Amino acid sequence: MEEETVTNEQSAQSRLFIKGGRIVNDDQSFDADIYIEDGIIKQIGNNLVIPGGARTIEAKGKLVIPGGIDTHTHMQLPFMGTHAVDDFYSGTKAALAGGTTMIIDFVLDQKNVSLLEAYDKWRNWADSKVCCDYALHSCVTWWSPEVAKEMDILCKEKGINSFKMFLAYKDVFMLEDNELYEVFKRCRELGALGMVHAENGHLIAEKSSEMIQHGITGPEAHEMCRPEEVEAEATNRAITLANQANCPLYIVHVMSKSAAKVVTKARRQGKVVFGEPIAASLGTDGTHYWNKCWRHAAGHVMGPPLRPDPTTPGYLMDLLANNDLQVTGTDNCTFNADQKALGKDDFRKIPNGVNGVEDRMSVIWEKGVHTGKMDPCRFVAVTSTNAAKIFNIYPQKGRIAVGSDADIVVWNPNASRTISAKTHHQAVDFNIFEGMLCHGVAEYVMTNGHVVLDEGQVRVTQGMGRFIPLPCNSETVFSRIRERERTTKPCKVEREPYDGPVAKITATQMSEKMIVADNPIIPNNAEFHGRPMTSSGARNLQDSTFSLSGQQIDEKSPRRSTTRSLNPPGGKSSGLW
Repeated sequence: MEEETVTNEQSAQSRLFIKGGRIVNDDQSFDADIYIEDGIIKQIGNNLVIPGGARTIEAKGKLVIPGGIDTHTHMQLPFMGTHAVDDFYSGTKAALAGGTTMIIDFVLDQKNVSLLEAYDKWRNWADSKVCCDYALHSCVTWWSPEVAKEMDILCKEKGINSFKMFLAYKDVFMLEDNELYEVFKRCRELGALGMVHAENGHLIAEKSSEMIQHGITGPEAHEMCRPEEVEAEATNRAITLANQANCPLYIVHVMSKSAAKVVTKARRQGKVVFGEPIAASLGTDGTHYWNKCWRHAAGHVMGPPLRPDPTTPGYLMDLLANNDLQVTGTDNCTFNADQKALGKDDFRKIPNGVNGVEDRMSVIWEKGVHTGKMDPCRFVAVTSTNAAKIFNIYPQKGRIAVGSDADIVVWNPNASRTISAKTHHQAVDFNIFEGMLCHGVAEYVMTNGHVVLDEGQVRVTQGMGRFIPLPCNSETVFSRIRERERTTKPCKVEREPYDGPVAKITATQMSEKMIVADNPIIPNNAEFHGRPMTSSGARNLQDSTFSLSGQQIDEKSPRRSTTRSLNPPGGKSSGLW
């Protein structure tokens, strides 16, 4: 593709007529024409009467689909001592080139930074640069009453309806379980969606140190210190906590079979949980971490890591095709070779992140539709419509219908392209899908009625995109939650007051520390005595010396020197044999 940057006036198309294509929505496909005016779809049908002066785009033999929505990006993110190289300009330009017309980025600042200040920082970065529409998730990396207040403001005034928490990145972003539970409860109160990066941060910290102790410092150690079960355990824990808080949950970047099985099982148990595989986990695998070229291996480092089981992408695609997983993002967070080299001697310092925002649509078509795993309607659902429904902007986005935004892609299912860092539009110098032949190519892309990909040329202007507020209480997410809140509310048992005898605890018993802790099995003191001392003050010999902790009753007593008995009770065993 050639690139051309022009002014807003030149790129704007106030009237467009898309003729002869097959419209594909998530629930149906049909042949019809589309008339667009002022960025909105005005008419759909055959033999349309349209005003003069409209530009006609011939779509015969092509599919006309809603623009893609990438639910998971990190443009120009400050991370691990550097910044992601794709900013809101190059990142959104690349997105449009591949058929994605909206991204949802994450506001992710350091611990103890105000959520509102972080939000303002991201808006200032993005508003002047974005080439397509965008929205924001907010990340909660610490917990306090002030954070709870700011979450309320973000939901009611700033267009945020989702909050992401980390079970990984210990001492950086990670929340403990009690904090996570409090955030989930707050999300439920606000009508916001809880999101989780699911890995066990404590285990990763320990196993990372073990890798270094064993002298394994290369990219392969990144996967070895955070295997599948570490992701699956955290996924299950997050689902359990969210379910107990009656909070809907969204698992970001599902990377492994094990984690996907946990999500699938939870959904079949009726829990409100959504799973998001990404272009990377659907399109490639973790065998690259063992590549002899350090740069190649490091270029694939991300968290959670790609899995070395080569059957993982196909397995995840099967689940995505059959609605066990629901949406797709990219976790696009790109770093050049010199930035990845920060970890050349220690894998723990390799900045985590890969590309995907430009190639997501083609990779999913190639691995999903072209292989016969999913049909075009399902492709539209997982790349656009489901995201619009979950994040409460449907049918403004995610559908080709009268009144919807004119975010449209004319998709050629018969064309093909080969992915390469030499030809992609992203700023990063590496592509994890290098050399992949993809069938299915975007030929025309429109965002808000502007033709931004036009016969192979990308025509964009910084700042032409809009911020799209995400309203809370999405019906897709919260309709079941609200009913469950009503029907499963805890109720006490109404009964007559107890008026029988009550045991009395004497002052003597109090002094002997007979009061037990909340768990009656384990006393709240460290002593073994369950019976009073004898009249002479000695320990009652009927007391057990067993302790759940393994503590011995006499372990604080000074040790005696060894005493050898020449004639033990019962006689010597040596004398007989």
